[in-house]
Amino acid sequence: MINPVFEIVGLSAAFLTTSAFIPQVYKIYKEKNADGISLTMYIILFTGVILWFIYGILIGSLSIIIANGVTALLQLSIIIFKLKN
Repeated sequence: MINPVFEIVGLSAAFLTTSAFIPQVYKIYKEKNADGISLTMYIILFTGVILWFIYGILIGSLSIIIANGVTALLQLSIIIFKLKN
């Protein structure tokens, strides 16, 4: 079992790093423009995040699962918008 203090630190870090993608998603959605976004970078990052998500499941880390699950959804929305434009 992971120390509760460690899990709180992990969840706090997860919240901050995951929420960093929200302004980008909002900007793309609001402006309906993803021209300045590198599709290759987001696909590579998305792949890494999915692997972190799987790793979190394998080790049973709630903070890793939540952070990377939400981050994957945010990144996927950017990738989809980029592909549509």
